Amino acid sequence: MCTRCMWLDLSKEDYIHYHDQEWGVPVLDDRTLFEFITLESAQAGLSWYTILKKRAAYKTAFAQFDVKHVAAMGEQDLIKLMNNTGIVRNEKKIQATINNAKAFIEIQRSHGSFASYQWQFVNYFPIVNQIMSKIDYHSQSELSVAFAKDLKQRGFKFLGPTTVYAHMQACGMINDHDNRCFRKQQIIDSYKNIDFAAIKSRGCLSL
Repeated sequence: MCTRCMWLDLSKEDYIHYHDQEWGVPVLDDRTLFEFITLESAQAGLSWYTILKKRAAYKTAFAQFDVKHVAAMGEQDLIKLMNNTGIVRNEKKIQATINNAKAFIEIQRSHGSFASYQWQFVNYFPIVNQIMSKIDYHSQSELSVAFAKDLKQRGFKFLGPTTVYAHMQACGMINDHDNRCFRKQQIIDSYKNIDFAAIKSRGCLSL
C-alpha cells in the first residue's frame, strides 16, 4: 500500500488521482499554467477540492483555457458565465479571470512565455522542502510573497501570497510532498529528464 501526503482525503478517489498524477509535477506549458492560475484564483476563500470538482466545467466555460479566447470575452460572455452553475458564480472572480488572461498575454509578450516568467522565481529549478509533519507545511513563503507582489503590479487579481504558494505547489515549482509520500522521490527522479534551463532560453515548453 502506497503512503501518501497527510493532507490527502483518502475517501475521495478523484482527489487521490489528482495527488498521484498532478500535484507537484513540474508544469512548463503555458496553457496548463493558465489553467492552474485560473483555478487557483477561483479557489480563493474556498477549498481546493470544491474547485477540483468543478474543473471540467471550468475547462468548458473558459474555452479549454485558451488564454487568447478568454482575454477576448466581453459582457455577453460574463452574463453567460454568471448563469453557469458548473463554476463559482462570483462576478468579481469571473471578471478577474478575464482580466488575468489579458495580463497573462502581456507576460508572454515580454518574456517569451509565462513559463519563463514564472519559473524565474525559483531560479528555474524546483524547491524540495522537507515535510516530516503537519507543522512543516507553510501557507506562503518569501518567494510566494514576491511572486504575488509582482503579479499584482502586472494587474493580476485574486492571487495573493497564499494562493500563489498553492499554485507553486500544484505546478511543481515547490515539491511539498511528505517525505514519506511515494510521489516525492518519483517526482524528484523525473527532474533529470527535464531541461529546466530551456525554459529560460527558449521560453515555453510543452511536455
